[in-house]
Amino acid sequence: MSEYSYRSRSEITRCIWKSPLGPLGLVSRGGKLAQITFPVDPVSFPFVVERTFGNAGQESLESFAEVTKQLGEYFEGRRLVFRFPMDLDQGTPFQRRVWKALADIPYGQTVSYKDIAKNIGQPSATRAVGSANGLNPLPIVIPCHRVVSSDGSLGGYTPGLAAKKKLLGLEAETRAKAAHFGMLTQGNKPQYRLGL
Repeated sequence: MSEYSYRSRSEITRCIWKSPLGPLGLVSRGGKLAQITFPVDPVSFPFVVERTFGNAGQESLESFAEVTKQLGEYFEGRRLVFRFPMDLDQGTPFQRRVWKALADIPYGQTVSYKDIAKNIGQPSATRAVGSANGLNPLPIVIPCHRVVSSDGSLGGYTPGLAAKKKLLGLEAETRAKAAHFGMLTQGNKPQYRLGL
């Protein structure tokens, strides 16, 4: 079982949704998005869900209509903020603090692992931040792809660096278009952040 695995009696549903990055495995617990897995193997996905959540759940693409709608809009460059219920109970308190800090990274911008460690009040915990980043159960939605190394290199990304480059490229392009139309600022504060 992974570090953030847990068991629950809540209703588990799952589906595989085709995205521009390839198939995404989506899992919901009690009506809240609890996991995004990619790359995902359709054959083994039910077993991965069972190992993590205690049962394989029911397959239901319809249950994820709002999630897939918003993900589709994100990949089309039409959505900068995700707004649907999320379940992050599987994380430790430290991991949840890191994930909250990730959620506060403005769309189309990057920060370093060191920055996140400082933001959560533990400046010496850069490695632990990296580990929590790698265990993020909701990549894309909780934007761990926006965290890079202090030297500006991409650093790691559990789904692979090619996916990280695509996500950062998409956001840079969308941000440039939005900035052109004056849509990214309200006063001096960035408007578009994912709120948890």
